[in-house]
Amino acid sequence: MLTESPIKRRESTQIHIGKVPVGGGAPIAVQSMTNTLTTDVEATINQIKRIVAVGGEIVRISVPTMDAAEAFKQIRKQVDVPLVADIHFDYRIALKVAEYGVDCLRINPGNIGKMDRVKAVVDCARDNNIPIRIGVNAGSLEKDIQEKFGEPTPEALVESAMRHVDILDKLNFDQFKVSVKASDVFLAVGAYRLLAQQIKQPLHLGITEAGGFRAGAVKSAVGLGMLLAEGIGDTIRISLAADPVEEIKVGFDILKSLRIRSRGINFIACPTCSRQEFDVIGTVNALEERLEDIVTPMDVSIIGCVVNGPGEAEVSDLGLTGARNMSGFYLDGQRQKERIANDNLIDTLEHKIRAKAAVLDEKNRIPTQTI
Repeated sequence: MLTESPIKRRESTQIHIGKVPVGGGAPIAVQSMTNTLTTDVEATINQIKRIVAVGGEIVRISVPTMDAAEAFKQIRKQVDVPLVADIHFDYRIALKVAEYGVDCLRINPGNIGKMDRVKAVVDCARDNNIPIRIGVNAGSLEKDIQEKFGEPTPEALVESAMRHVDILDKLNFDQFKVSVKASDVFLAVGAYRLLAQQIKQPLHLGITEAGGFRAGAVKSAVGLGMLLAEGIGDTIRISLAADPVEEIKVGFDILKSLRIRSRGINFIACPTCSRQEFDVIGTVNALEERLEDIVTPMDVSIIGCVVNGPGEAEVSDLGLTGARNMSGFYLDGQRQKERIANDNLIDTLEHKIRAKAAVLDEKNRIPTQTI
């Protein structure tokens, strides 16, 4: 029983990263980046497939050398997801991965040398319909900007970004998106707010180097949540010192919490107390793990007692209200005569949730693999 988000998106131009539209009202895409050695082709392909399996729509790969570019050629042949090549300084690598079928170049025009080199990359991108991502990071601002501002500030990040934007403007190239990332939430949010007022191109959001899984997820949720709630952002990446698969999961959870996008089950569960009539925590954790493959948007409430249980169940697709021995079951907000034995909750609920997902898929004619 999901409802539409009240958020009004910032208007932006649209580009395409492979098959994925970005900006211009398109769904906010969730992406991640591999952390394997790109030259280890098998490991990188396996990680990309794991990222895609949990909903990843765009994957970035670091391509620091020509050897990595040759590895990229092999990777490109074996995966269908749009790939972004992360390149710094060497324009020849950008030309090579463009030849090999890259979907987007993450390269800052001002960092690749003389204008003839910049023009060569931009002309190649234009000829092959490859967009560019300008990526500004608070930790690597240009020396003169650091001296001018003394420390990273929102204005400093935006000034750096606009230098690169101006280069592309002079070359009459508008197929790009921009990020202005920082590890500090307020610094990143301030920079994105300023930039959103200055350009029409899509914005890629991220709190860079956010930290480990727990702290990084919280920091990203706070920072990106502030921006997304204001309608700012067209793609997101959750930068965690963790498995890239977790970045995708957290990304969709953030979008789901703001009702911007829904992928899979939104579990509504109580934090538990002495009123609980069954193991709520164990039940929810088991169901989340078992049902990761379901992409159908649906609300499932699992409440351990009858205090809040009925109210949550009445606004959920499926609901469970804890009672002694046999718990109450709701479907589409309606209390069912059937009760579910507390000693078999997990298996029974898994079956019922999968059945409901199948009904919703048929009703909406959404293939099960669709995001």
